[in-house]
Amino acid sequence: MKSEYGDIVKVHTDEQTYEGILMPRPDIFEKDHTIIKLGNGYNIGIQNDKIIKIEVIKKYEKKKEEKTKLSHKKGLPTVSILSFGGTISSRVDYKTGGVYADYTAEDFVAMLPELKEISNLRTEKVMGIMSEDMSPEDWQIMARRIAKELNDSEVSGVIVTQGTDTLHFSTAAMSFFLRNLNKPVIFTAAQRSIDRGSSDALSNLLCAVHTAAKFDGAAVVTCMHGTSDDEYCILSRGTKVRKMHTSRRDAFRPINELPLAKVYENGNIEILNGSYPKRSNDEVEVVDNFEHKTALLYVHPGIDPDILDYYRQKKYKGIVIAATALGHVPTIKPKYALIKKIKELIDNGVPVVIASQTIYGRVHPYVYTNLRKLSVELNCIFAEDMLPETAYIKLGWVLPQAKNIEEVKDMMLTNYAGEITERIDERAFLY
Repeated sequence: MKSEYGDIVKVHTDEQTYEGILMPRPDIFEKDHTIIKLGNGYNIGIQNDKIIKIEVIKKYEKKKEEKTKLSHKKGLPTVSILSFGGTISSRVDYKTGGVYADYTAEDFVAMLPELKEISNLRTEKVMGIMSEDMSPEDWQIMARRIAKELNDSEVSGVIVTQGTDTLHFSTAAMSFFLRNLNKPVIFTAAQRSIDRGSSDALSNLLCAVHTAAKFDGAAVVTCMHGTSDDEYCILSRGTKVRKMHTSRRDAFRPINELPLAKVYENGNIEILNGSYPKRSNDEVEVVDNFEHKTALLYVHPGIDPDILDYYRQKKYKGIVIAATALGHVPTIKPKYALIKKIKELIDNGVPVVIASQTIYGRVHPYVYTNLRKLSVELNCIFAEDMLPETAYIKLGWVLPQAKNIEEVKDMMLTNYAGEITERIDERAFLY
């Protein structure tokens, strides 16, 4: 029997026999390989000159795809799911062998029918984009769609699905763009696509729906795996969360504070950190102007100070410097010192914000002499315990609203969405 793509086959070689689904060879792969998808969801390539024979175990049968009809059940809360793409909504691209954003929100329900027993679902695929391609314009679209749902009295909470790579940028943006938040906005995603046996997608989504239906907070949060196993998900504040691993299922960790809660698949919510605003009847407003000419620069030993000339010549409006530890930048050696260039920026009306690339802890403007050069002499803005990414998003949001550098400083040091922690709980380190 001739094998065709989609068939379950056994590939016999001199060394071993492999069983899986016969896949098209991606264009980017060499032509002398046969590709199969193993039962664990991983693809492998087998050199053709090592194959003795390919045995067809079961012919491919294309399943008829039917969209799930979502019916309204009296007494259940209404949860809105807005899909923006990413791994959580990905399926295999047979041309490249990779995954691409394709599933609509209705498809989630087809794969996880129990969602219909938790809430009435309102679903929409707003866009299908991998998160590395997201931009401030996409955040503006996102904020307006979320606000529309939040201001509907029938909606209990809003779930946003997108890719993980820039998830913490999106959650920070929504935390500032959405004012007078009245209900929870839950971002969820997946580190591993749905076609893999180890996918975290469905567990994350299930916990997110429970959160939207029952969580008493009115905050932007992420709902992602709390451990590498399917034990529970954690809710992390949108301005205090970061992707801390490339592939682990518990890659998203709260930084400088405890998670707000643990959420279990059975619907139990265990509050760990109650310092969040509660639900209200406020009307959500969207303040989404964002200054595109905002930069995020990581300093490093041997940095060329002239790099700051680029931002001044390109008329950037603000810069966040991810400095070392308490907020240091090269200061003494003329070849590498940034002080002169930073002064030129500030003298030209460009605010410079200092965050720490250590991630945990906070910057300090006065501990060392070199820090005082930045804070006292130059009037740099020290961003407390804000993540560099959060400081970047906040600065881009503040700049269109502030009239001068002093107003930028006042706004950057105002705590709008829990981005500044007054006292860091020591248990939060590497929670």
